[in-house]
Amino acid sequence: MRIRPITPPLLIEEIADRVAAAGTPWVRVAVDGAPPAWPDELADTLAGPLRLRGRAVVRVSARDFLRPASLRFEHGRTDPDVFYDDWLDVGALDREVLGPLGPGGTGRVLPALWDSETDRAVRAAYVTLPPGGVVLVYGALLLGRGLPFDLTAHLWLSPAALRRKVPADEAWTLPAYERYEREADPAGTADLVVRMDHPDRPALVE
Repeated sequence: MRIRPITPPLLIEEIADRVAAAGTPWVRVAVDGAPPAWPDELADTLAGPLRLRGRAVVRVSARDFLRPASLRFEHGRTDPDVFYDDWLDVGALDREVLGPLGPGGTGRVLPALWDSETDRAVRAAYVTLPPGGVVLVYGALLLGRGLPFDLTAHLWLSPAALRRKVPADEAWTLPAYERYEREADPAGTADLVVRMDHPDRPALVE
């Protein structure tokens, strides 16, 4: 294993090159990481360089595919196992976003399903992504669930950095991330692993 320091702009360019080189009809990309690793920011920044490479882009937040509160909080609001197993609506994400971009798909995706703040359906309009387009699905705990991604990037934080950066009112989620490391092994299975303890000084794991 080789750790290669890289500047944030070059990191974005390298990821964009990898995505643009994919030979699938559409490219389904996971940008996986706990919130303090800023997967949302990386996905936002990546969209522009991909468009410059001639790829249409749709960004999808995993937070917009959470289950309703009645299911997420059935066993309390701070259960790390439920957070790990049941918060993300895996079936809906596959059905509405990833499945339509697979072989023989329609390209018609739903960019958001559920507003977890208001606990209501978003009523977002479907978007048709042309062939060659890219969907960037970003958020936490995305890997190891059997979702059909074509390229996966995991933004890794050391346990110490994660504990330091997670807000105090979300510290109850830490056991879920520990379990994720053990069971899903995102750093061992992702196509790209980026160490993000210092976001201004990331490093690619090769």
